[in-house]
Amino acid sequence: MTNGNGKGNEIRRLFEAAEEEGTLSPEALAALAAIDIGAQIQAGLGVGVDDVQASEVVLVTIMPDDSGSIRFSGNADAVREGHNTVVEALASSKQKDSILAHTRYLNGFVLYPYRPVALAERMTPKNYDPALGTPLYDQTVVLLGTVIAKAQEFAQSGVPVRSVTLILTDGADEGSRKAKASDVRPLVRDMLASEQHIVAAMGIDDGHTPFRDVFRAMGIEDRWILTPRSDAGEIRRAFRMFSQSAMRASQHAGFSRAAAGGFLG
Repeated sequence: MTNGNGKGNEIRRLFEAAEEEGTLSPEALAALAAIDIGAQIQAGLGVGVDDVQASEVVLVTIMPDDSGSIRFSGNADAVREGHNTVVEALASSKQKDSILAHTRYLNGFVLYPYRPVALAERMTPKNYDPALGTPLYDQTVVLLGTVIAKAQEFAQSGVPVRSVTLILTDGADEGSRKAKASDVRPLVRDMLASEQHIVAAMGIDDGHTPFRDVFRAMGIEDRWILTPRSDAGEIRRAFRMFSQSAMRASQHAGFSRAAAGGFLG
C-alpha cells in the first residue's frame, strides 16, 4: 500500500495503529494490504484533522453507482437528486459543523474528499454521467478503507468520531479484479464491532440480482439494507431514509438504539 509521495506509508501506519488498538483485525488489515490502494484512499481523506474545530465528528460517506445500467434504467436523475437531498438535509442541520462528507463513485471517481458538509459538491449531469462497470468489491474495500483511515486520524487526535456510509449499486459485482465479498466482510465486521460505524447498502432492483444475499456476503446487516424498485420515487424515498438515519447518528454522542436501530429503527 504505497505510492510515490509516501502517503501510502502514512495510511499503512494508521491501519497498523488501529490493529494495535484492537479496532482493526489482522484479517481486515490483510484485506487492506493485499491491494495497492494507498493513493485511492489518500484521494478521499480531504480536510486535515487540525482544520476541524468540532469536539466530535461524524463522517458521512456515499458511493453512488456510476455504471451504465443506472443510465439505461433511467435512474441517473433520481440518484443525483437522492445524493443531493442527503447533503442538503445535513448541511441545514444544527449538527452541520461536526459533519464531514465524502462522495466517491463506484468506479473510483472522487466527487469530493472529506470536507464540511456545507461545502459538499452537488451531483449534476456534468459530473455524474453513469456509463461504466460495477467493481463493487474492489471499490468497497477502498471506500471502507478511507472511512477507517479518516476515523483513525481523528481518534489519534483525541476527537470522538462516528461514521455513516452508504454503498449504492443496481447490479451484482462485475469488474472487481482484486477483492471478493469475503475481503469486504472483515472490514464491515470490525467497523460494526466498534459500535461507532454504520455501513448501509442500497440495491436498486434490476429484476434478477439478490441484493440481500450480495450485501449479507459483504457483512452488511439486514437492517441496513435497502432494496428500492427501479423507480424514481422509490429511489428518492430510500435516500430519504438514509438521510434520516445519518441525521439521527449526528444527533447522538454514541450509537444508541435510537441512532443505530436500522432504517426502520
